[in-house]
Amino acid sequence: MGFSSTLSPTLSRRLRLQLPRLHRLLRSSDSQVGNSTRSASLDGVLASFRSVCGDDGVSVGEAVREQHGKDESVHSCCPPDVVLFPRCVEEVSALAKVCQRHRLPIIPFGTGTGLEGGVTAMQGGVCFSLRNMDQVLDLHPEDFDVTVEPGVTRKTLNAFLRDTGLWFPVDPGADASLCGMAATSASGTNAVRYGTMRENVMNLEVVLADGTVVHTAGKGRRSRKTAAGYNLTNLFVGSEGTLGIITKTTLRLYGVPEATASAVCSFPSVQDAVDSTVQVLQAGVPIARMEFLDDVMIDACNRFSRLSNPVTPTLFLEFHGSEQSLKEQVNTTEEITRSNGGSDFQWAQDAETRERLWKARHDAFYAATALRPGCKAYSTDVCVPLSRLPQIIVETKEDLIENGLTGPIAGHVGDGNFHCLLVVDPDDPEELQRLHLFTDRLARRALALDGTCTGEHGVGLGKRALLREEMGPGAIQVMQGLKDTLDPHNLMNPGKILQPREL
Repeated sequence: MGFSSTLSPTLSRRLRLQLPRLHRLLRSSDSQVGNSTRSASLDGVLASFRSVCGDDGVSVGEAVREQHGKDESVHSCCPPDVVLFPRCVEEVSALAKVCQRHRLPIIPFGTGTGLEGGVTAMQGGVCFSLRNMDQVLDLHPEDFDVTVEPGVTRKTLNAFLRDTGLWFPVDPGADASLCGMAATSASGTNAVRYGTMRENVMNLEVVLADGTVVHTAGKGRRSRKTAAGYNLTNLFVGSEGTLGIITKTTLRLYGVPEATASAVCSFPSVQDAVDSTVQVLQAGVPIARMEFLDDVMIDACNRFSRLSNPVTPTLFLEFHGSEQSLKEQVNTTEEITRSNGGSDFQWAQDAETRERLWKARHDAFYAATALRPGCKAYSTDVCVPLSRLPQIIVETKEDLIENGLTGPIAGHVGDGNFHCLLVVDPDDPEELQRLHLFTDRLARRALALDGTCTGEHGVGLGKRALLREEMGPGAIQVMQGLKDTLDPHNLMNPGKILQPREL
């Protein structure tokens, strides 16, 4: 809901009931400050917000706040007190200055498709919903780059690029905001060839907690490489809104491949599938996608999509290139997979057949959820060196069986990243406890194998302690120092990535 330019006493009282945490934050440390002063402070903040982005740019409606207090994770909804809808970087900067002046937490919000609780308002405060900043600003097809605002999603960008012969290949699955993808260092099925957001973000425009606007590679800079100064761009890529609000990102683009081919191959064991993956990469095959599904996931997909794939560990592959190069890639890959016991090797170039071959992978999330109707799927996210992948998958499957959890496995096997799609009853506290204990064991198993607790989803709320174990106290201290310098009052998305400091 919006606000009129003048608040009536009745509306002011109603808003104060709706905004308990914001009202509490605005209280003076002087215990003698009266209700009228507190009311004036609250009304003044709301009036300041409205003066920047208008009546329609400010909402305290319960439904709107609930919508902006939760992502796609299992973390509970924790709504902000106010949701703002700025239309440009100047408004974002002005609104941040108001929050800084009143010490109000700031939570950036893109599309809400995150998986680690990154948008939950742990301390209440102000959500900056960036959906109205939705312009593709600068496209340079001859230089293979584009600059977009945070309201532009990856599907929107690729639709915009359709007639240029270019595309942006980073695909996390959801139609996420590109600036949000930068904030979480997202990746996806194409990462084995095209890399993650870290490799594809060239420059960022960021609004800091005090409203200062910075350009991480210099204003307007978009060179393909640079050795100038500290790498501020990658400091903010993966910062999950804890250092600033990303209001523009300049991205690398790629030529749409002349031809595409897909293949599916079954294996007697996880080890055989991973051995094939390593050997394909060692052979220099520029493969675009290498996806792995375990036997449990294949069985679930067969049931859900009425398929008849062999219920064994399976690789799903995609090749990009010229017609001639595709034949060479497919022939080399088929030879390697057969040498590792691969069978039922199927490949196709036409779109309809390729879609049929990939159907199991595309429907994996829904197939897993269908194993237990009425339950919710939660995706884990660890990454290990390729040589350690068979060990961790086998140990993980044993752990799932031992603890009575439903968790088919899918992964981006080309870069060692895999997910257990755990299907749990959200109303069963005992099962949720088993899930949390399992995810901690899985993450620590990955750390013990020289891996990471998150390959692409981010740290958010649930992996703060694991991050400390992974990075060590020295690195965490450096991170905290950077946070304190850029955000001395801990206003930017507080409670995420770094644990609360011990006083």
